[in-house]
Amino acid sequence: MKTKTIALFVCSLLGIQTAYSAPISFQQAWELLKQNNNSLAAERANVERYEHLKNSKGNLNLPSISVGANFTRLDNDVTLSGQQIMESTGQTVPLPAALGSITSTVTERDIFSSSIRAVWPIFTGGRISAAQDAAIGKKEEAQSQLAMETQARYEDLAKYYYSVVLAQQVLETRSSVEAGLTKHRDNALKLEQQGQIAHVERLQAEASLDKAAVERKKAQKDLDIAQNALTEILGQTTLVEPDGELFVNQSLPSMDAFVEQTLNTYPGLDLLDAKEKQASSLINAEKGKYYPEVYLYGDYSLYEDDSLASQMKPDWLVGIGVSVPLLENTGRSDQIKAAHSAVSQVKYLKAQARQDLQVLVKKTYLEAEQALEEVTGLNSSLNLAQENLKLRQKAFTQGLSTSLDVVDAELYLASVKTQQYVASFNYLISLNKLLALTSEMDTFDNYKNSAIPLTSAETQTLVNEKDPS
Repeated sequence: MKTKTIALFVCSLLGIQTAYSAPISFQQAWELLKQNNNSLAAERANVERYEHLKNSKGNLNLPSISVGANFTRLDNDVTLSGQQIMESTGQTVPLPAALGSITSTVTERDIFSSSIRAVWPIFTGGRISAAQDAAIGKKEEAQSQLAMETQARYEDLAKYYYSVVLAQQVLETRSSVEAGLTKHRDNALKLEQQGQIAHVERLQAEASLDKAAVERKKAQKDLDIAQNALTEILGQTTLVEPDGELFVNQSLPSMDAFVEQTLNTYPGLDLLDAKEKQASSLINAEKGKYYPEVYLYGDYSLYEDDSLASQMKPDWLVGIGVSVPLLENTGRSDQIKAAHSAVSQVKYLKAQARQDLQVLVKKTYLEAEQALEEVTGLNSSLNLAQENLKLRQKAFTQGLSTSLDVVDAELYLASVKTQQYVASFNYLISLNKLLALTSEMDTFDNYKNSAIPLTSAETQTLVNEKDPS
């Protein structure tokens, strides 16, 4: 077991798909499924996506810096004459003719400039923090979805894995019936040859044997189907064979313990908490639209033309800006009301979810108890069926019982065994569902280690001794 675990760990590090040639435990199958399941991989990628988006929102507190370049073409060069300079100063004294005819080019018609610009928001009315809170909520929602998907896949694995184990037990039972009826047919043939039974009795034995062979082949097909399904969901290329067995426990922890644990840890409730956080952040974001934005800004020229205008322009500038919303068209008032309604909706959904979870846990718990009671309750029927078969077989050899009596006894024993196997299977399905709901999947081995396996008549006697009820 230790060697297999190390091999699985190494293969997972190297990205190698593990193929088991030996039977695997339920825990090993669970590790394989977590490694190879596409839906879980998709949910993990979704968590990574929202983790990156959350990190990106942290940059909203930082300044935005950009480098820009502009090329502008004017209709003409911008020129300035001496006369225009005098007029701009308000002087009415005429200039000498030599000065009046002088013109200066302020800038040519083709203008190229480049600068680095920075804008740093220092107050946004809480909109930045609201966006960051919303991003955290989305990440938490993705994490909850991953946890819920993990629970769902765990429940599915329990059904697939123990369906194979159940099919193996049923096949073993059908093979045992076929072997028993083969022996009965051989005895009937000998007794017919000795003239101790009628020909129809031997025909009855042969017909029952043929039917048993059909049922055994059907059980084999059922096992093949279940085993192939398990192999597919584990992503393996060779048939997976479980080494687990059907079992029951003496008892379960209290129902209240399962209910309390579920309400404290169920990821679906965490998902609703995350949605409530997002709705609350939306309220803050919409309220922020009523507040002014305050920001710092700056500009530094990297390149400018060699012109008079460029020489007059300063190389850098800094300042502080305020933007006050007076009238906007997003309907912020109704947006806030809608966000409040979303928060109320989530609160109601969470209250309903808690109620539904309590009902689900109690229902699943009672189903597990019912299956456990059915397993133990069938022990007396199993003992009776075994004794009845022995008596019928002995009576048949003595001519005191018919072939049909022996067949009925054999089939009755098989039906009791199968019913008990199915009850144990139902117990394990309910148990694993409880463990999934309570996020206690890792504790399954504790139940397995304290289990009572369903393998032999001696085990059934042990069950009776340990649990007289």
